[in-house]
Amino acid sequence: MKYYRLSWMGTIKSFVLSLLTPVVVWGCSSSDNPVTPESNPVKSIVILYENDVHGSIDGYAKMAGLRDAINQSDTAWVGVVSCGDFLQGGVSAAVTKGQGIVDIMMAVGYDAVTIGNHEFDYKTPRMLSLLPKIEAPVVCANFFEYGAEKPYYEPYVIKTFGQKKVAFVGVCTPETMKSESYAFYDEDGKLLYDLKPQETYALVQQAVDQARQEGADYVVVLSHLGELKKESGIYSLGLVEATKGIDVVLDGHTHSVIEHDYVKALDGKEIAVTQTGTAFANIGKLVITTDGHFSTTLLPVKDLNYENASVTAAIEKVKADMEPVTSRKLASCSFDLMCKDAEGAWIVRTQETNLGDLIADAFRLRMKGDIGLMNAGGIRNGIKAGDITYGDVYNVLPSDEHMVLIEATGEQIIAMLEKSTAKCPVNDGSFPQVSNLKFTVHTATHTVSDIEVYDAVKGAYQPIDKAKTYTIATTDYYANGGYYSTLKPCKLLEYSSLVSRDCLSDYIESLAKDGDLSAYANPQGLVKVLN
Repeated sequence: MKYYRLSWMGTIKSFVLSLLTPVVVWGCSSSDNPVTPESNPVKSIVILYENDVHGSIDGYAKMAGLRDAINQSDTAWVGVVSCGDFLQGGVSAAVTKGQGIVDIMMAVGYDAVTIGNHEFDYKTPRMLSLLPKIEAPVVCANFFEYGAEKPYYEPYVIKTFGQKKVAFVGVCTPETMKSESYAFYDEDGKLLYDLKPQETYALVQQAVDQARQEGADYVVVLSHLGELKKESGIYSLGLVEATKGIDVVLDGHTHSVIEHDYVKALDGKEIAVTQTGTAFANIGKLVITTDGHFSTTLLPVKDLNYENASVTAAIEKVKADMEPVTSRKLASCSFDLMCKDAEGAWIVRTQETNLGDLIADAFRLRMKGDIGLMNAGGIRNGIKAGDITYGDVYNVLPSDEHMVLIEATGEQIIAMLEKSTAKCPVNDGSFPQVSNLKFTVHTATHTVSDIEVYDAVKGAYQPIDKAKTYTIATTDYYANGGYYSTLKPCKLLEYSSLVSRDCLSDYIESLAKDGDLSAYANPQGLVKVLN
């Protein structure tokens, strides 16, 4: 593989200068009816793109306002697209199981969207019922009903911008079939939907070829693959290397901030791959000039002053609907409960954190287990110092996962720890946050050692016994998610109607009544990671 990265030069001076290019006249606008003058049909094309919004809804109004400003400037044709992971990730999405997000996206007016793995979080029927309400073409070349000859959604859509036709081809990571496996299989383990891991690249190539034959001047891939080569072997850089005819890849899934990586395609052409990060940290701007040159830029959302009144109204309605649920105060805390570091990088997915300890303890104590367990990928946000509301907890654990108590042998627990830490120190959602369990991860050998379980009778940690059985308090994700497939055969002792966020909120309230949260000011030293 040969590719190189050109990082964004994020100085205020260069950012301001970039806004003064002839592509866009940057005048403030809040128009709800974008003007697309016909006086200048030969213009550049601007495609605004986002990925992995995960419930950070305020950015939608800015993106729509920016689109309106470009339209009114009459310097470029403009479109708006999404690269997936918008239905889940925060209280704004979770309270209505995605309906509020759909309402906002409909108000924005997208030209095309593709699906990400978290579109499946509320299970596939819910996704299939919600996406038409966005009133935008949904494209995905590799999502099939099992056994079907054609994909469920169209693999691409062609949009006309002035005198040019742009095809948007969609693709979703096959890793979804493991991370959200409950959305692909019925209760008897029968496969209902398929993301075609072995055929993904070929299906994208087929869509590209068909779009070209249909008259597309340019082909833009809306990808939710990410730049990291995971178990399936399917990733955005590999997609470029295995195909030809693509002009640019707008990517998602790994939450990377990439203005442009350049990768050589099958025919030797260098293709840009770009990502905006997550939670509307940036809006991507793809420019296609009149002579067919492609360039990508990332615009920090905090520096943009555009707004669309209709989208703002839709956002305010969602917030008003959330307020009765989210405003209840649970406690006050003098320190941050962390899942990311100060630079915004995920740490809960590579190491023990104080928030992970808090969650795992809440699970163990409520379900009366020997061990508490939470997969880091389910922890979506941290909590800042100050008052903690139910909305804060909702943002931490937005998925509707129920509490369970299972029985596992020491051998099964060891296998789970080895599998879920195998990619460490690479950021991975399978990393376990635990309670009453100690272990050491060796990243060079991908092994786990010094595994100990707290013995309540002896009042001390004891080496894990492979033959002994232990009870684990966790969520029902253990039986559905691919990360902890080693625990799927475990005996289910209790299935609770209590969802994980309510378990956590109850625990935080109890800590506030009995004293404070000071025991969680720092991680408890349960997990060591040795490089």
